Amino acid sequence: MAENEYVPLFETRQVKGRILFRCIAASILLGICFIVMYRIRYFSIGGKAERWTWIGLFLSELWFSFYWLLTTVCRWNAVIRIPFIHRLSQRFGKELPGIDIFVCTADPLLEPPSMVVNTVLSMMAYDYPPEKLSVYLSDDGGSNLTFYAMLEAANFSKTWLPFCKKFKVEPMSPEAYFRTASEPLNVEEWPSVKRLYEEMKMRIETTTKLNQIPQQVYKQHKGFREWNFVTSKHDHQTILQILIDGRDTNAVDIEGNPLPTLVYLAREKRPQYHHHFKAGAMNALIRISSRISNAPIILNVDCDMYSNNSESIKYSLCIFMDEEKGDEFGYVQFPQSFDNLTKNDIYGCSFRVIQKLEVKGLDANGGPCFIGTGCFHRREALCGKKYEKNFRFDLKKLNNTKVNERASLLEEICKVLASCTFEHNTTWGKEMGLIYGFSVEDIVTGLSVQCRGWKSVFLDPERDGFFGVAPITLFQLLVQHKRWTEVHLQVFLSKYCPLLYGYKKIPLKLRLAYCAYNLWAANCLATLYYVVVPCLCLLKGIKLFPKISSPWVLPFAYVAFSHHAYSLGEFLWCGGTFLGWCNDQRMWLFKRTTSYLFASLETILKLLGYSQLAFVITTKVADEDVSKRYDQEMIEFGVASPMFNILATLAILNLLGSFGTMKKVTMHADKGFKVLDQFGLQILLCLVLVTINLPVYQALFFRMDKGKMPSSVTYKSIIFALLACTLSVY
Repeated sequence: MAENEYVPLFETRQVKGRILFRCIAASILLGICFIVMYRIRYFSIGGKAERWTWIGLFLSELWFSFYWLLTTVCRWNAVIRIPFIHRLSQRFGKELPGIDIFVCTADPLLEPPSMVVNTVLSMMAYDYPPEKLSVYLSDDGGSNLTFYAMLEAANFSKTWLPFCKKFKVEPMSPEAYFRTASEPLNVEEWPSVKRLYEEMKMRIETTTKLNQIPQQVYKQHKGFREWNFVTSKHDHQTILQILIDGRDTNAVDIEGNPLPTLVYLAREKRPQYHHHFKAGAMNALIRISSRISNAPIILNVDCDMYSNNSESIKYSLCIFMDEEKGDEFGYVQFPQSFDNLTKNDIYGCSFRVIQKLEVKGLDANGGPCFIGTGCFHRREALCGKKYEKNFRFDLKKLNNTKVNERASLLEEICKVLASCTFEHNTTWGKEMGLIYGFSVEDIVTGLSVQCRGWKSVFLDPERDGFFGVAPITLFQLLVQHKRWTEVHLQVFLSKYCPLLYGYKKIPLKLRLAYCAYNLWAANCLATLYYVVVPCLCLLKGIKLFPKISSPWVLPFAYVAFSHHAYSLGEFLWCGGTFLGWCNDQRMWLFKRTTSYLFASLETILKLLGYSQLAFVITTKVADEDVSKRYDQEMIEFGVASPMFNILATLAILNLLGSFGTMKKVTMHADKGFKVLDQFGLQILLCLVLVTINLPVYQALFFRMDKGKMPSSVTYKSIIFALLACTLSVY
């Protein structure tokens, strides 16, 4: 190989199995065409009520077909990226760019400081030159408890970082490491470091529980005096403290090696100014970091997403620093993975197929969307710069761009950058930084970066880059997905609709792929119709599908079987289990009939001006009994909610429909086979829905623990289901 010959730092490969996928997709499309022909041909059969019911079912099937086409287009050319970090080291050695890491937290009760500390420590422990790392914590809760925890983290990092480097610790979160790793032989430091961590954790948790900083600690650090002027977490001045100054030669660990810079920020908040949630916090961090460290690459993570792969930074740099293609990428997105999933993923939180296959389809068409965490950004792209074809940026020249002011002076200068009024009459939140106007800012921000000409990359290394905390109750899951799908739908109905905003800026297939996620919530009506109407028509004796003996049954049977069989095969190929796939299908049904429905209603109310923008934080703490039931893979209901009213009513409705039909078949033996022939597919659909809802029946009628369905929900759902059945029959 010639000395100056170009050797790529990453490779792009086609996802395996694409030929099989395309063949299956083509056959399903053919089956869908036959189903459409059947619906049109037999449209005029029956009375007026039957025709309207038929139209509703036909429209639902057309929607499912359209949505299936969107996801199929998205996955048609899926690719994977293979980075070569050994080439990165050979080519650049220690001439690597600085990295600014942003960690965001908002509530010390829902996001415990001990968890935040583990995330911060894991970020500080990357296998990367520490003098080029700067970690910033944005505390939107403005809590002195979180500040105290950060002081503890700063002190413990002097022991933890050399320990990680010496023994190549992974994951780098102390909590996760000591929970999963067994004590190695002949390692004297292991028990002492573990003891130091447990002592620190106990101090943090005790302080949090008492809601009071120890008096001796309060007097030791000047930062605590800031809270003397804090009225509430929604009304306070900017609090900025450089806890570890990486430029200071005295900032070293116990072995004399330099430490990363560590900064705590609670931006100014005033009741009369909108703080724009996480987007506002991120934009404040972008400005402050530009004054302190100004690294060209920014990594942002949520406070519950600790680093699980010490090489993640180098993986992303293989993309950004590739001499031929690296300059065109605006951000590198890692998958959102969780370390608390049960064996069969009871709540379907893993997004296995989406992350292993669907998102890689976006990658082939311009890049994945920004999902809000685990993402490496090019600072210029995030700050509004448009991509130019001949753009060239030498990242390795931007090594030590840190300014030379004293830390105390730098703190005072930077406080202005996080003030409430700084953004007035600027393009922050519009053209610069994260976009405002949505409670989940990531989708629009990623779309705007791509529309400025930048591409993005999805990196899914063999060892997960980041691990977070998945919801462990059904209510948490449904609320979380309501928030996500609500914002996606708002984006679709706003000026940022990918079809319009991305016109002539990003490829058509990428715009359609965005729509597949933007229209999650829109699936609710078609799904509800398919769950409710065939069951009620079964009780009334209205036939909606072809007879079992008719050849028209074949396209229905083929589409349903092939789609779900292929879905199961993909799920197993992605590392799941059969029960995990069943749980995944169950959760998609639950979300479509509850979260998506409420998200659609909330979006309509917002458009009409009857509802205001809100941000709901998913709690990261759980009761011990709840955790125990989660480990046993028992679905947690436990609270009265309109969402559970709908779930329970639909479950009972299909149970009554199945019982009613079975009664007809068994009590009238002479007509039993005729009933089965005429209504076979409807009966099968009801039985499938009953099977999916088995955990709901158990929670309604058999469970005695606190995770069962509340009695009020049970009574209401029975009444609603009986009323619906009565109205449909009479």
